[in-house]
Amino acid sequence: MSGSGASTERVRRVVGCMTGTSIDGLDLALVEIRGTGLEMRCRVLRLGTRELGALQRPLRAFADGAAMTAGAIATMAHDFGALHAEAIAELLAGERADLVCVHGQTVFHKPPVSWQLLNPWPIVQRVSTRVVYDLRGADLAAGGQGAPITPLADAVLLGSRPEFVRGLVKGFAVVNLGGFANYTAVLAAGGKALAERLGTIRGGDVCVCNQLLDRIARERLGVAFDADGERASAGRVDAAACERLVAMIRPRHAGRSLGTGDESFAWVDETRASLGGDDAAATACDAIGRVIAESLRGVETVLLAGGGARNRTLAAAIARHSQGGRVGMIDDFGIAATHREAIEFAVLGALCEDRVAITLPSVTGVGVAPISGAWAG
Repeated sequence: MSGSGASTERVRRVVGCMTGTSIDGLDLALVEIRGTGLEMRCRVLRLGTRELGALQRPLRAFADGAAMTAGAIATMAHDFGALHAEAIAELLAGERADLVCVHGQTVFHKPPVSWQLLNPWPIVQRVSTRVVYDLRGADLAAGGQGAPITPLADAVLLGSRPEFVRGLVKGFAVVNLGGFANYTAVLAAGGKALAERLGTIRGGDVCVCNQLLDRIARERLGVAFDADGERASAGRVDAAACERLVAMIRPRHAGRSLGTGDESFAWVDETRASLGGDDAAATACDAIGRVIAESLRGVETVLLAGGGARNRTLAAAIARHSQGGRVGMIDDFGIAATHREAIEFAVLGALCEDRVAITLPSVTGVGVAPISGAWAG
């Protein structure tokens, strides 16, 4: 051996991939990760997005419970893996990756059963690196809800922020506005290592979000989604219809993760005759915003993330019902709101490689958090 004997810090380039329950696209992130375990430090190198193209319709139909043959399902899983492979290769632009972490498409979720559809082997073949996937299965098998899965990654990513480390923010929550809304809440404890703060991390699913808003957009507005909440902003909130929707989506069982059967699509049909499209969108945004705000009472700072964070009408509803709490964007903390989950899947993949349990008993309800992830390559 030569040199001073100082250890060399491990540096990895990890790709994270996420398609949410909205089934509106594939988000990707290339993240440089320095160090290992809970003390890793992360820097986003590149972000990407890929439309699902011809796969969007069959994926959505399958997630809605449409009957399909085994051949059709296997082909869809393969083609979905191939789409990931092409998008990852484009993101890397000839550069290397040490690891790829992929969520897959949730087509069914009703604990203890959950299915994130994906064939990882086209990715392994194209990118020539290991792929970790099926990050929910171990937690589900151990008795947990398997969701939400990102709270520990939130703590890793935000843990180095001065506001967090010094305890300047007393109550801190990240709300993901995806197909369903879920949250991470961390009680700041300045000066302590993350391993000593794991007990302060809370999280859970709250209510349906973009799944319902996008259904309204498709069926009542004639568009794939209400861009920036523009049509909702032109509508009027119907108080009675809002109360009915709040009663439908307000959490009834603390700690239960949401999925198949929780979409509240019946409300769209119930209000078809009584509400115009703009009013239905406005009313749904207000109801969802109210339920989210209720779930975060007492949290000083709420940061919005996910595709729904671009919906200004929804964001305004959350702020309006938050009764004085600060509501902002996670972009203010250096994390792109639209790609937060892709970035965090890169973090979760590295944690899995380091044999760190990525789920938390305080979040998923699992008794003892297991080591997660299936590996290909």
